[in-house]
Amino acid sequence: MRPQLFYVWNYVEWGGAQIHLISIMKYARENWDVTVILPRSSSPDIVGFLRSKDVNIDFLEHSLDLSPATRIIEKIRRQLKRVRSEIAIINYFRKVRTKPFVVHIETAPWQSWQLLSLLRALSGKVFVTSHNTLVDGSLWRRLLWKGRLRFLLATGSLRLFAANRDTLGRLAEWVPKKYLEFIPVTYTSIDPVEIAAARMSDDDRRKLRNKFGFSEDETVVLCVGQFIDRKGRWIFLEAAQQILRTDEKMRFVWLTPELPSGAAQEMIAGFGLGDSFRFVESSVAGGDRIDVLKFYNIADIFALPSYLEGLPISLLEAMALGLPCISTNINSIPEAVIHMKTGILIEPGDAGALADAIMTLANGPRLRSELSINAEELVLEKFDERIAANKVLSAYAAALNLDA
Repeated sequence: MRPQLFYVWNYVEWGGAQIHLISIMKYARENWDVTVILPRSSSPDIVGFLRSKDVNIDFLEHSLDLSPATRIIEKIRRQLKRVRSEIAIINYFRKVRTKPFVVHIETAPWQSWQLLSLLRALSGKVFVTSHNTLVDGSLWRRLLWKGRLRFLLATGSLRLFAANRDTLGRLAEWVPKKYLEFIPVTYTSIDPVEIAAARMSDDDRRKLRNKFGFSEDETVVLCVGQFIDRKGRWIFLEAAQQILRTDEKMRFVWLTPELPSGAAQEMIAGFGLGDSFRFVESSVAGGDRIDVLKFYNIADIFALPSYLEGLPISLLEAMALGLPCISTNINSIPEAVIHMKTGILIEPGDAGALADAIMTLANGPRLRSELSINAEELVLEKFDERIAANKVLSAYAAALNLDA
């Protein structure tokens, strides 16, 4: 009987963390029975991606609420939703017949420590990938959460992966040295096959731009991801506003899984960008993963002015597809974007610096070409998902004493 492997997340928002897990499960299917567990209210896009990978899918009736909570009653409601969703996960695994099993769950261990402990009690071998900077907060909260994390490691309730070297370094504050040296770095990575399939000829690229209303004499700047504060959404729009005062041929696009709320739309309108800025939903860009990647070809420049990141998959994909990229000098981004070699780095929150970097690339075809070539070579060599998948699958097998 093949061993059972489960991937779990209990929130409906999705992005790089899910793409990372999907990249692993593609290779796991060869030797494992793979099941993905996610909320029933999840986006059809992510469910469609999963179905295309030919894995089993089961749904949770309860999910987390990740929206900001400022009032006490809102915080209580969020906690209740978390408890209900975690009880649903435990009830699901009580019914799993084959023991032991492997669970790779997307959660914050210091918040869900009881869930992880119970999964171990049910004969689960539990893995979590840490993607970015660990929590900030008051001293007592940090001590409490550090204690929970160390408890999970000491009791064997948790095995950790670090999604980049920056995160591994930050784990040193939280994890005893005897555990730290056994945490593999499993980079968020690209699929070279998908990248090759998404490349376009110049003629096909022109057709794609025409389809979305962009002419050849316009310069298109693309950002990809959820339209949220930590992605630097207002910095992106402020830079666009500055640029359009002197160059009316610049165009700005944000590719996103879902459109922002009405309140955010009102704030966007306040920038006065008109038709020079637009959203495109992933489902509009294409019906499958390759179509979404092909959409990157509309752009001349990629910009991601984030405040907090792991190593964004959208940035790596843009680099692999040959787009000159601009991002921020934070967390693990400099592990891929080497300033003026594989891209341009700016400081977070600096709209003027972003505008200057965009115009430097817009007016510098030679620099664009140089950065694009270097970036593509680096990503294809260092951030191939097969490297990360092999490390992860070896860790799964070791947990069950199987041959890797």
